[in-house]
Amino acid sequence: MPTYLDYSASAPIDLRVLERMIDIYKNSYGNADSRTHIFGTSAKEIVEKSRATLADIISVDKTDIIFTSGTTESNNMAILGMLSYAKETGRNHFITTAIEHKSVLEPMKFLQKNGCEVTFIKPDESGRVSADDILSSVTDKTALVSVMHVNNETGIIQPVEEIGEYLSKTDTFFHIDATQSFGKLNDKIRKLKYDMLSFTGHKIFGPQGIGALVLKRKNFKRPPIKPLLLGGPQERGYRPGTTPVALVAGLAYAAEICDHEHDLWWQKCAEIKKQFMNAI
Repeated sequence: MPTYLDYSASAPIDLRVLERMIDIYKNSYGNADSRTHIFGTSAKEIVEKSRATLADIISVDKTDIIFTSGTTESNNMAILGMLSYAKETGRNHFITTAIEHKSVLEPMKFLQKNGCEVTFIKPDESGRVSADDILSSVTDKTALVSVMHVNNETGIIQPVEEIGEYLSKTDTFFHIDATQSFGKLNDKIRKLKYDMLSFTGHKIFGPQGIGALVLKRKNFKRPPIKPLLLGGPQERGYRPGTTPVALVAGLAYAAEICDHEHDLWWQKCAEIKKQFMNAI
């Protein structure tokens, strides 16, 4: 009988989350942007309550959270959405690491093909990238630095604290891919300084197909990203399309469970690690 261990790729859904989603699919099937009837109003209330829950968990304003289909879309929005800004201002230099997820590396390569300069910082033998290497590459032409919080293959925690602290005093925007840290290192995330942050639901026992991009204000303005899709005013115009109410609620509930049961999970993981090390 096979044993599934690839939770960093996608974890099974928590049955409590699934039950809540099924209830919403059955009873709250209205379009959250249809305000002319109670079905739409009810759906909108679920979406906004979920948005507030997520915002509280990572200590941001609820209006900063933009729902997407997952981290891949969020990362693309954060990076490709800066292309117009780069062309208009001449700040067309981007910095990332050589070990990012493809949803960061491929958009960066696209920027290169469209006249931008991209610096890819390599890690040391431990798999960690030097904050000094990244920050020494920043110039007055640098529009964005994008670094993952926790590597999806090695688990190495990258120096996003130091990077964010430095960049917060500059005009360069900072994006963090928090796919692997959201729900696990929330205490750290709450203290980070950044402009954009991506996370998803299916790494934390939530549903696939739902994630978010956090767009914080800097000097009272959000990052100057342009939407990748056109067709509606949903999500403050950043991400048009009918909001998947049950998926949004599932993401928020999974995140809530993670936050509440965090200490128990850490203890369980420590026990499993000890058993594994003894076994080998």
